[in-house]
Amino acid sequence: MLSFGLTIVRHGETQYNKDGLLQGQGIDSPLSETGIQQSEAAGQYLQDVRFTNVFVSDMKRAKQTAEIIVRKNNTCSDLALVIDPLLKERSFGIAEGGRVEDMKKMAEAAGQPIPEYTPPHGETMEQVKVRINTFLKSMFQLMADHHRGKIRWGEETQRAEIDGPLAGFPDDGVLRVPAHALVVSHGAYMRVAVRYFIEDLGCSVPLGSDMIQVFSACSNTGMCRFIVTLKCSSAVLLSDMKCLFVNRIDHIKAKDS
Repeated sequence: MLSFGLTIVRHGETQYNKDGLLQGQGIDSPLSETGIQQSEAAGQYLQDVRFTNVFVSDMKRAKQTAEIIVRKNNTCSDLALVIDPLLKERSFGIAEGGRVEDMKKMAEAAGQPIPEYTPPHGETMEQVKVRINTFLKSMFQLMADHHRGKIRWGEETQRAEIDGPLAGFPDDGVLRVPAHALVVSHGAYMRVAVRYFIEDLGCSVPLGSDMIQVFSACSNTGMCRFIVTLKCSSAVLLSDMKCLFVNRIDHIKAKDS
């Protein structure tokens, strides 16, 4: 068995985000000044959290965010980023470049909630799930290969680490895990991923979780964290997955206070 932390962060704000416009895959915009500040705040918040691996979407806004977070980290500032197009944002087809409000109206006219609506030539939720599943398999194999010498992590120790309420610290749940992956991706992609983890992969959530909040959209540089346990034998398979928190924005609250 190998258990590792998985922290997923949404990219910082872009001008398109600020203006309420859809980017998707077709618009590869950089971070705005606010987005840079958000990413620096996220990096400050995570500066003493040890990461062993970093995976990031191949889009500018995600790469910039990841570079800032890693640069500010005290333990892994020299880590190489694994750039993976499987982590890029969901495609919104003909709606890209248009207003989010316009896509909401399109979804309403189709009688669907906006997270499940697919504009013409866009990517369906099922297609995004296929990408997520492919990325997970690749990441699981890489984590097992990179940390082969640490595959002695016992289930009892794992349970002791994450049982009970979290203290609200940046390193919640990952103080004693032998490996920790940082993933930087996108809002719609993350929303589909969290639902996929819980509904398809059987990921558990903290007791008393508000599932509306769990499945809600993540703010720019919002963070989600999971503990992943792999069964490593002839094949690397997912054994267990636990959600520690979703959509945490303590670093933004601190910056704004």
